[in-house]
Order: sequence, then C-alpha cells, then structure tokens
Amino acid sequence: MALTDDFKTLTNAFSGLGVDEKSLISILGNSQLEERKCFRKGTPHLFKEDERLFERWNDDRVRLLKHEFMRFKNAVVLWAMHPWERDARLVKEALKKGPEVHGVIVEIACTRSSEELLGARKAYHSLFDHSIEEDVSYHIDGPESKLLVALVSAYRYEGPKVNKDTAKSEAQTLSHAIKNADSSNPIEDDEVIRILSTRSRAHLQEVYKHYKEIFGHNIDEDVDANLRLKETMLCLCTPQTYFSNVLEVSLRNDVDKNTKKGLTRVIVTRADTDMNLIKEQYHNQYGVSLSSKIGDTANGNYKDFLLTLVART
Repeated sequence: MALTDDFKTLTNAFSGLGVDEKSLISILGNSQLEERKCFRKGTPHLFKEDERLFERWNDDRVRLLKHEFMRFKNAVVLWAMHPWERDARLVKEALKKGPEVHGVIVEIACTRSSEELLGARKAYHSLFDHSIEEDVSYHIDGPESKLLVALVSAYRYEGPKVNKDTAKSEAQTLSHAIKNADSSNPIEDDEVIRILSTRSRAHLQEVYKHYKEIFGHNIDEDVDANLRLKETMLCLCTPQTYFSNVLEVSLRNDVDKNTKKGLTRVIVTRADTDMNLIKEQYHNQYGVSLSSKIGDTANGNYKDFLLTLVART
C-alpha cells in the first residue's frame, strides 16, 4: 500500500464539508493493523499521543466528524420535506440556536412569496402548537424582536405596480434613520419597520435604486454595522446576492458548524426556485462556478447530492 498517497486521500476524505465515505471504505477497510498505526501516527490533526505514547482520537475532531457524517442525511431529509414544513423547522432551529443564526429567520421571512411564508406559518402552528410570531416575540430580545415579528407576519402585494414618488420619499426616510443610527437604532424606528414589512419587493427594489441614485451608495453598504437590517435589505432587494454571500462563507473550512449549514440550507431551499440566478450571481461575484467550488470543497455522497441539486434547471 502506498502509505503517503493513502494518507493524503484519507486526510482529504476527512477535510472540508462532508466525508468521502467511498475512500474511507476502500482504504481503511483494506488496511492492515500496522498500516492503521502508521495512519494514526501520520495524522496528528485526527489523533494525538498522550504521555504514554498512546494514539487516541482527538475528541474535538470526533465531534466535528459526527457533524460531517450527518450532512448528507440532513440534506436528503430537508429535500424530501414539504417546503412549508422545512421552513417551519428551520425557523424553530434558529430560535433554539440563538442570535448567531437569527438571520435564517430574516432569510425565510424575506425571500419567500406571501403564500410560501403563510404556508410556513401554518406548518409551524401545526408542528409546534405555537405561532411563529409568538415564538419569535418570546425568544428574541432587544431591538431585533420588533423587526423580526413584523417580517414573519408580512403578507406582501406581489404585483408589479410601484409608485416612484413614494419610493423616492421612503428612500429618504431610510437614509434619515440610518444617518441617526448613533442615537436611535433604525430597526426600532416605526417607519423603517413599516416600509420593510409591508411594501412589495418591487417597491423596495425601487427604493433601493433611488437610495443609490440619491446618496451614491447601496443601502446595504451603509448599514454594515447593523447585521439584521443589512440581511433584510439584501433578502428583499437583491436576494441572489444575499444567497451567494451565504454560500461563499459556508464553503470556507474555518467557519463554525452553524455557518457551514448555510450550504445545505440554501441549495436545498432554492433548487426548485432561483438556483440558476444564484449560480450566475455567484460566478459574477467570486469568479468561479458554484459547482466547481462545491466540487473542490465538499466530499462524498454529500457533494454528489448537492451537485445534483445545483444542476437542476
């Protein structure tokens, strides 16, 4: 057995997103006792020696590997679910995990159609015997609560009609709130919340356009310090940019497990809707195809499943 080559293959199998099960079976399954000892000695990121020179699994790495092995299963389960149930369960998980993943609630509230969001709210009620609004209000404290309750409660007009004068006026309203962010949080401003939670996406995209024409910057560029407001503006006005950003960050090896979950979530939830637009935007932003990036980063059955979903037209 060419140990050097096999070490490299096994290391790759354990690296990145997902686990290359086929390589593990082929190499470890056919290895001899002494070869496995050499593997343990040659992979200090997986095994460590105690004071008696006994090679043992790195406990932190074992916990990480458990999550990696679960990625394929989780992706398949989410894909098989009714989209309403899927969104309801994603909201529930975000509420359990805490503030670092509350952006998932913004994502669902602002990138689904009115009927899809209403369906998710119905599914949540059926699954958990509470309303989404009730649980968001109960579990989220501080200034975010008011905005998120309004967003998950929305039922927006989805037609093409837009009043350009109103859009220009509301661009000014948002600018005023953003400029005064040092004294008052924009997401606690009643007018900001009214605009973001009631206006149609077509109208908000017009607001977005006028804002840049008037002030020379995109709204999301001017609210970097306010993550929830930035996520809301991107999801409502340029959702493909938002999803591309989530995918790019989730494909990094040095991010936490909750961030990595964004890869599964975005691909599974968008494969039937706007994946082609997301792929185009991703390529424009990062200069590489999404499929190539996944192919270079993910492993095994998980990689194959994601690439199958990305290739759907």
